[in-house]
Amino acid sequence: MHIRSVRIDELPALQDIERAAGEGFRDIGMPEIADDEPLTLGELARYHHAGLAWVAANDADTPVAYLIADRVDGNLHVEQVSVHPDSARRGIGRLLLDHLAAQARSERAPALTLTTFTEVPWNAPYYARLGFRLLDDNKHTPGLREIRRREAAHGLDRWSRACMRREL
Repeated sequence: MHIRSVRIDELPALQDIERAAGEGFRDIGMPEIADDEPLTLGELARYHHAGLAWVAANDADTPVAYLIADRVDGNLHVEQVSVHPDSARRGIGRLLLDHLAAQARSERAPALTLTTFTEVPWNAPYYARLGFRLLDDNKHTPGLREIRRREAAHGLDRWSRACMRREL
């Protein structure tokens, strides 16, 4: 398994990975999340062109997972990380997050941030094992408050969500 920048022709594969990974939400009573469409090809292309999209590729150089990020308030923010279920539980998500951390260090960013569901085992509890810590609402930066506002408008606050931060 190796991490590399996504190629523009692989963007549809990212959508497929996200759809497959989202099916796990159906099994825990969150079918709306499973049914939510991935980002459009145009939105994914924006991450590609910004140099903020990476894949974990197998020995055949086929993407099995991906991570896209934004720059938010001086940090790198995990917008999406998805691992295809056929490749899950092998440390691939951790590899992608560690790659992002290395990128953040090279940019002298002090932390990684993300928003996540607090009660989904492969969300907040997983990120906590990787060194992310829950942020109190009063510690949200302006950019994180805007992200949470957009998530609420999209209906994601139906389930408990939080911001997390990993110091670098």
